[in-house]
Amino acid sequence: MTEVIMADVTPPVRSPEEERLVMRDIAMAAGEAQAKEGDTFCLITQRWWRTWSAFVNQSPTPSSSSGILQRPPSIDNSDLICESSPEDSTIDIHDTLVEGTDYILVTERIWNQFYAWYGGGPTLARKVIMRGSSQTELTVEVHPLRLQLHLMPRVDHSYLRMSRRETVGDLHRKACEIFGLNSDQVNIWDYHGRRKHALLNDLDKTLDNVNIEMDQDILVEVVDNSGSYTTAVKANGSLGNGHFTVPEPSRTNHSVAGGSSTSNGFSRSYNSEISQLQSTPLATEKGPTSFGVTTRGSCIGQIGLLNFGNTCFMNSAIQCLVHTPEFARFFIGDFHQEINWQNPLGMEGELAMAFGELLRRLWAPGRTAFAPRAFKTKLARFAPQFGGHNQHDSQELLAFLLDGLHEDLNRVKEKPYIKSRDADDRPDEQVADEYWANHISRNDSIIVDVCQGQYKSTLVCPVCDKISVTFDPFMYLSLPLQSATPRTMTVTVFSCDGSVIPATCTVTVPKFGRSRDLIQALSNACSLKKYEKILLAEIENHAIRRFFEDPHMSLSSIKDDVCLSAYIIPKSMMNSRYLLFVNRRQDPEGMWKPYGTPLVFPISNDATITRGDIQLIAHTMLSPILKPENIVPITSSGPTKKEYSPCKENGDSLVKLPLKLVNGTDDLIDISIGEEKTINLSSSSTSVVLYIDWSPELVKKFEIRYLENLPEVSRNGHVAKKARVEPLSLYTCIEAFLREEPLVPEDMWFCPQCKEQRQASKKLDLWRLPEVLVIHLKRFAYSRTMKSKLETLVNFPIHDFDLTKYVANKNNNRPQIYELYALANHYGNLGSGHYTAHIKLINENKWRVKTDGASASSGAHSSSAQNFSFSK
Repeated sequence: MTEVIMADVTPPVRSPEEERLVMRDIAMAAGEAQAKEGDTFCLITQRWWRTWSAFVNQSPTPSSSSGILQRPPSIDNSDLICESSPEDSTIDIHDTLVEGTDYILVTERIWNQFYAWYGGGPTLARKVIMRGSSQTELTVEVHPLRLQLHLMPRVDHSYLRMSRRETVGDLHRKACEIFGLNSDQVNIWDYHGRRKHALLNDLDKTLDNVNIEMDQDILVEVVDNSGSYTTAVKANGSLGNGHFTVPEPSRTNHSVAGGSSTSNGFSRSYNSEISQLQSTPLATEKGPTSFGVTTRGSCIGQIGLLNFGNTCFMNSAIQCLVHTPEFARFFIGDFHQEINWQNPLGMEGELAMAFGELLRRLWAPGRTAFAPRAFKTKLARFAPQFGGHNQHDSQELLAFLLDGLHEDLNRVKEKPYIKSRDADDRPDEQVADEYWANHISRNDSIIVDVCQGQYKSTLVCPVCDKISVTFDPFMYLSLPLQSATPRTMTVTVFSCDGSVIPATCTVTVPKFGRSRDLIQALSNACSLKKYEKILLAEIENHAIRRFFEDPHMSLSSIKDDVCLSAYIIPKSMMNSRYLLFVNRRQDPEGMWKPYGTPLVFPISNDATITRGDIQLIAHTMLSPILKPENIVPITSSGPTKKEYSPCKENGDSLVKLPLKLVNGTDDLIDISIGEEKTINLSSSSTSVVLYIDWSPELVKKFEIRYLENLPEVSRNGHVAKKARVEPLSLYTCIEAFLREEPLVPEDMWFCPQCKEQRQASKKLDLWRLPEVLVIHLKRFAYSRTMKSKLETLVNFPIHDFDLTKYVANKNNNRPQIYELYALANHYGNLGSGHYTAHIKLINENKWRVKTDGASASSGAHSSSAQNFSFSK
């Protein structure tokens, strides 16, 4: 635990006014300076800062002595510190701290002055570094990288803190010092997911450039050889005139995520901005009170929003919302009468008020770009995840704003309790209208009027075929996005019934597809019967490492150098376990070692099985590779049929295969004798391991080569013809969204007929479409081990986006045709990306691009579109 040292300092007697003036002079000097890499900033707990700010800003002539605030105590930063911080390293602070809520950043000179007056501590110093794709963005590295070093082959590990600006060479040197190694004996590997990904051998590259992330695993290999939360640079000064209010350090306009900057990193006018941010009520912001909605004339609707530290995600979402014609008319009018001040699910009307005032400022004529600081402060109050200066997904903010504005403007003051009825074979039209009426009785706002639609959801139980139909509302459509780039994968296919010879199949799947895509491609290539299915497995060291039973698992988690096998098994077998037959051969020393490819056979959990049964099962699976004279050679097109001719011994019975069962205590039991004996299988085990020991005599009776050569997913030396990458259509994404698919295991459905959780199939259909249709493309993919962005190009229509054929309600004869009016784009990668918006001005056939404070004429086409707003 880090020892927190509190200095025993007796401060000189100074009045609050004297301290305020001293800090003003220091802040003004800092405001004149230019931030540079290597400058030092210090953290101060927000709790102490507020106490001191109140102390120096109190009225110099209080009405009574009881109104005088006492001088703050010593600075105590202990609430920011992790208890496990090592004493000989940079003091660790909690990862969950939020700037502006838990702490502030001040320049080193301001910290030194505070320390001289009040003492305390500890000093939490952090350096300014350059980040971003162009390495021109200044940020304070509040959280340096925390790395876990793994030493191999000697099993040891250690933790290390390093700056992102330190180099691979620095990491190499520090790792050698920690473990006491010679530098020429060590290789450093990116060990993400405890697997070797890349050898870090470019010693001059920074850790940021080689994509080392927070809590990354690093392999230190001895031979005979993230992102994270950073915060923008703070400025600490003002050239404001008149009465000086002690400022909170202002957030710079340098963007951590690649947004453009409007200053050198110091806000020249932050005295007034911070005053407004902390104390000015939103309702008192100067802005228009009433004006018409029109874009003809000077600059109306063309105002940009300044990026004041990673706020491009917010700016793009706001621009799309404020340029929705229905919202513009509503919030410019007298919307206050529709605010639901008492809604417990709302935000006391404050979000609607803040958004309304922001929209009015943006629609005011003759205004220049401004930073929506007051709105962001209000937003962070109700959604702390959007506070601070981290980059966020613009869609997450848009979803929060739509939901929050709906609750603040919900016309329903008391929501009735309504129990939904099952469809019970009633007409879909009747059930859909009933669901919609129930929804409107509880949810009625301008957001519902404009943005909410309804889809039909059909669930089918895979066991009893029970069908459940519901009609649910939606605010937007989140469409799946797959890469149009294909990937070829090679898999070896085995049958458990001995009907086909093992064969390799090479199939084409989407590069970012799911395991179900690979299984479907293999099923088509093998011409599976209706009662058969594919069980997919990864083979490592001649054993099954894992089964791919989750149909939604990303294929990107399967590397090119792994080996896959597929087993054709019965589809109908439920509640089963697997017999895993692992092949073994003797090495030159006579030791039995795993060898070849394991075989799989499913059995029922309730089945009683004898040793003789297992003998027969093993013979059945191996029958295709026996060596009778009429064996059919393997072909590359897929599995080939052959007749089973059992290998006999002495003309009467099957050859006794040398089988050994691995029991619960890992003991080997010879089951090649005592055919009638029943095998006791553990009820808790999902698989049973058996060894087939291949003697030289037994090998001669089989074509063992079919078990030996298991190719990698991407064959060595195999050069596939480069496929032409075709862009997707937005219609294709709609069809993928509406495609029937099984529920994920984490979202099982309780079947009311089976009375059990079932992995039902789910089918969505559009039923009722809104006036304004918001569409989101799922460009960001997250998993436990990786995060990525899909750069797939999607073609989208600007005019005549016709969804009529996708609407399941055939009684609605109105054409469902939309026009695009707003578009949010994301450029770059997850760590250093930037958001912009394309907006079509109301009543004008003219598009403008909004990027931070800039607003310029532009077309509507974009290769990085993420969110679309269509209007009927």
